[in-house]
Amino acid sequence: MSDAITPFEVAVPEEDLEYLRRRIRETRWPEKETVDGWQQGMPLAYARELAAYWADGYDWRRFEQKLNGWPQFTTVIDGLDIHFIHVRSPVEDALPLIISHGWPGSVVEFHKIIDPLVDPVAHGGNAEDAFHVVAPCLPGFGFSGKPTQPGTDVDRIGRMWGELMARLGYDRYVAQGGDWGSMITQAMGISETEHCAGIHINMPIVAPDPDTMADLTPQETKALEDMGLYDAEGSGYSKQQSTYPQTLGYALADSPVGQMAWVAEKFYMWTDCEVDGVRHPENVLTKDELLDNVMFYWLNNTGASSGRLYWESFRNPKLDPIDMPVGCSIFPREIFRCSRRWAEKRFSNLIHFEEMQRGGHFAALEQPGDFLQEVRNCFRQLRR
Repeated sequence: MSDAITPFEVAVPEEDLEYLRRRIRETRWPEKETVDGWQQGMPLAYARELAAYWADGYDWRRFEQKLNGWPQFTTVIDGLDIHFIHVRSPVEDALPLIISHGWPGSVVEFHKIIDPLVDPVAHGGNAEDAFHVVAPCLPGFGFSGKPTQPGTDVDRIGRMWGELMARLGYDRYVAQGGDWGSMITQAMGISETEHCAGIHINMPIVAPDPDTMADLTPQETKALEDMGLYDAEGSGYSKQQSTYPQTLGYALADSPVGQMAWVAEKFYMWTDCEVDGVRHPENVLTKDELLDNVMFYWLNNTGASSGRLYWESFRNPKLDPIDMPVGCSIFPREIFRCSRRWAEKRFSNLIHFEEMQRGGHFAALEQPGDFLQEVRNCFRQLRR
């Protein structure tokens, strides 16, 4: 199998964009929800507003140009085309970093942080904090290939990322991730110990320590309450994607508005977007940012293939101990939030732990400044 690395440029045919706009305009809409707000999902009024902007105001070429401003490549790993952004820092001894997204995210999440990570001096930082950045699309997501056989779970992807970094010539590197990217990064903390010097995660997956149940802190109590609420009311998407992603895939492949609502709903649920008592995704993100991310799913028809990662990885989750250096940043609107003492049960070498004051699940997109500072603070301890 060739280990060639091939330059890549995004160039979506204009007819694909025209087809998308036509399909949006031809949407058959359901009736209005019977409650106020988002209790039954994305409200009809906002869905129509966002879709109308998508059809008549949104400019994909704007974000396509931004993507193509970074060096992009593809390479075949385990028989799959992997698309990735790879930006080398002007600082010669910068620390290599591979950063992984999740669902319903994409590399769009990183568009505010790549340049400051690579060239901190140009963005008010210090050269000592520079990184060479590698940001791949997960298998079945974005412009990467789609698995055609079962077996591509987070553990396999972690090993694939180790192979990717080796091909790029990085013998020592660090890794970062949130959502599925957190699971992949934690998998690397188990399998890639020879070359990965440490990891930073913004959704650490650990089990609550049974020994603490009789003496919970207020933060731990709230975290458990929120986990219970998520399981009861907010996890339907994951149950569907972890059991029958193919069935869901037909609707997402055929309806752009269906794909839009399936993804954008989570940006309402999981962002820290409340202002004056009112939650709305556009309190923290723009329509363009929401739709840039949706486009990664629609353009590449990845509704089913991205959902399949749940089917692959929910069946045998691993919570093995991790002994390499680990940093955790806990954002207040994250789905799962662990305490330091819970984290220390799994991570024997916890070098950084910070509970943030603002931000949610899409931390790099919502609060890029805070996210950058956390990554820098964590990995500063691992530089040579």
